[in-house]
Order: sequence, then C-alpha cells, then structure tokens
Amino acid sequence: MDRILVTGATGHVGGAVARVLTDNGIDVRAATRKTTRIKWTDRLQPVVFDFDDPGLHKAALDEISGLFLIAPPLDFDAPAKLIPFIDRAREKKVRHVVFNSALGADKNERSPLRIIEQHLKKSGLAYTILRPNFFMENFSTGWAAPMVESGKISLAAGDGRTSFISVSDIAEVAAAAFRKKLYGAEYDLTGPEALSYGQAAEIISDVCGRTVTYHPISEMEMMQAARKEGMSERGTQYIAQLFALVRKGLMAEITGAVREITGKAPISFKEFAMNRAELCRVSKAA
Repeated sequence: MDRILVTGATGHVGGAVARVLTDNGIDVRAATRKTTRIKWTDRLQPVVFDFDDPGLHKAALDEISGLFLIAPPLDFDAPAKLIPFIDRAREKKVRHVVFNSALGADKNERSPLRIIEQHLKKSGLAYTILRPNFFMENFSTGWAAPMVESGKISLAAGDGRTSFISVSDIAEVAAAAFRKKLYGAEYDLTGPEALSYGQAAEIISDVCGRTVTYHPISEMEMMQAARKEGMSERGTQYIAQLFALVRKGLMAEITGAVREITGKAPISFKEFAMNRAELCRVSKAA
C-alpha cells in the first residue's frame, strides 16, 4: 500500500500536496512540528517531525513508499538538514522522492537548493525535481499579504516580470509525479503569464474594488525592511538574491510543464485573485 510522507505539511505547498494526495485516495503521513494543527483522518496521519532532530526521522519514514520533500523557506543551511534525511530515506528503502526546489536553482551550483538537488540525483533514489516560481499565495496569505492589506506593495523587483504560480497547481503536479512515477524527471513550473508586480497590483485592485499600488524600492531599502520585521541576516541576503533575479528578468520564464503533467492549464493570476477573499482584506493601518 502506498503511503507518502509530506514534509512541511502545515505550509502552503506541503498542505496543498497532502490535500490533493488524500483526495486521490493516497494515505499521507503529514510531518510537522505541531501535530495539533493537522486533523487526523482515515487518510491523513500527522507525525511529529523536525529536520534538526534525527531522533524523529525513523518514525516518520517507517513504512513509507514516497516522500514529498521541501526545505524550510529562505534557509541557507538547508543542505545540512535535508541531505542526511535523504540518506536516511535511502536506508529505509523509500521508492520515490519528489523534491520541491525553486525556479532557477539549477542555474547556480552554489545555491542551497541546487546542492540538495545534486545530492538527491546521486543518491540512487528514484526522484522527481520540481522548480516552481514565486507563489501566487504570497499575496494572499504569505509574506506579501500585509503589504497587499495596506494597499502598498514595496519591493526591489523593479519592472521585472514573474510567472507566478498557485500552490494548487504545484500540488497537482506533485501528486501526478507520484501517480505517474515520473522518475528521473526535472520540471520548471510556472503560471500561464509573466506579470510585473505593478500588473499584479492592478489585478488585485480591479478584483477587490480598492487601490493597491506597487512601489519599486532599492535592494538596500528592502533588506532594511526585512531586518526590521525580524528576518535573519542570512534570510535577508537570500531574498536580496531572489529579487535580483526578478530585476534581471530571469523569473519571467513561462513553461508548459503544468499542462503537460496534469492535463490542465495552470490558473491565471486573475482567476486566483477572484477566488481568494483574503486578498481584499484592508488593514486597520491602511
């Protein structure tokens, strides 16, 4: 019987993957530090998990056929955490690992996610590597949500465009990768269009009937704001690198991978916005 271990199960992507798998009749073991945040069902079993605690790894991997692997966000130390876990998965004879990386990771051999990709490829495990672009959900429930609520999106993106993708499409691809046994495959995942942050703000404004504007700022200003919000210095450096790619136009790529794998076109940003009421919230400070 197939049972998939989903790491990051209370996060945007991991949670969506767990839902799609269980909806497709697959048993899921949902790895999380806080099991009370996951409702136990016939198909969904939460398990206490932390990459930093090897003592929890065996129980998480026992009788697991597949592993959906995702690194903690903006973590330069991710290889030190995930590589030993990949090795443990091999020891436990996991049959298939689907790793959620990031668009462009394969263009920089020193990138933490690329280091993990390369280790997985050499591990002897059957693998699928997914490289999605920035999530649409960042605007509704992620790091950009407070800016959207305030009506002012301030980022060092310049006029660069991004082919934003919804986590719902990423989850459908991940589930299909397990179902179709897409071994040894690597996919760049994007939405159907590349938008600037100004265009994204215009779409949100039209859908919500209020004004949301984009204000391009310098990299230094963005980093200072991130530090003020409590982000670590290494995390701040990470986001600076990401938005440098946006400004250079390297996140505007559009691929057909979602349709190729799932048989369905990825949702557009406007469709996403029309179905996410959270986007239309207004902060008290606005």
